[in-house]
Amino acid sequence: MIDQRQLPGILSVVVYTDHHQVADAIKTMVVRGAPAIGAAAAFGLALAAQSSRARNSSELREDLDAAARILQAARPTAANLVWALNRILKVSAEKNLNLDDLRKIVLVEAQRIADEDVAINQSMANHGSALIDDGDTVLHHCNTGSLATVDWGTALGVIRMAHESGKQVHVLVDETRPRLQGARLTAWELEHYGIPYEIICDNAAGHFLRTGQVNKVFVGADRVAANGDVANKIGTYMLALAAYDNDVPFYPVVPTSTVDLSLSHGGLIPIEERDPGEVLYLKVGDQMVAPEGAKARNPAFDITPNRLITAIVTENGLVFPPFEKNLGRVIGALDQTN
Repeated sequence: MIDQRQLPGILSVVVYTDHHQVADAIKTMVVRGAPAIGAAAAFGLALAAQSSRARNSSELREDLDAAARILQAARPTAANLVWALNRILKVSAEKNLNLDDLRKIVLVEAQRIADEDVAINQSMANHGSALIDDGDTVLHHCNTGSLATVDWGTALGVIRMAHESGKQVHVLVDETRPRLQGARLTAWELEHYGIPYEIICDNAAGHFLRTGQVNKVFVGADRVAANGDVANKIGTYMLALAAYDNDVPFYPVVPTSTVDLSLSHGGLIPIEERDPGEVLYLKVGDQMVAPEGAKARNPAFDITPNRLITAIVTENGLVFPPFEKNLGRVIGALDQTN
């Protein structure tokens, strides 16, 4: 995987040989972005299957369950992590598989998850790019491009598709404190795609929205509750509030694997709290930006309530309010006749 902590200065590809290393890579944000985390976790289980010393299929399944618990604990908010792990464990539960077949089926399913992610992202990009008009300025938060997925991207994939279809698009890139995923990663991707952009500090987003300099806002999501509440990178809620107050459409772009119908509302989504040092120290040189002894809080995500969302872009199409009804339909979880 690309070590995203080193970008944009260094493009470094790292190789892992066991699931413990993959779990650490997820926890320390070598890999980040909900779809990328899900695929990484799936391959983590494939590594666990290959390295297991189990003497029979039953013991191998026990080893897979143990590895899944380790991987799941790495990042609590992203729905794709649990979704991918459960999908692997489900196919591994098939009866009458010998050890070699079981190891093979786990690897095949992990590769299938990765391949499907690319197709899903391109489908979302096709649906979402229709929302972008020629000449639009789009505001984007965090990083949702190829780096956050297996390839192509979610919200940034929509912008890329609009650009590649010939539309003139300009992107305002939230720097996205405290880890600067926008300034470091999204800007790096936009440079490669040749899409015009400008980086803005997070606190400037409201200014550009109020002064009519933004036509649409596109973001990703790490988990979506059944009622359409969205958990995404910290700062998304304030951005959605400012967009709503200024009548600017606000679109999360999410694969259906990110929708968690088991949670009725966003208040039930676990919010990861990360190291306060990410807030108290500048990345370059570990220079302190607060008085010695200062304390900090560092939630990695916040919840955007569904009332602030114009529509949710999925690989199966656009989902409009009421989300409680329409989300289930778009992912095939509810009777289409209801």
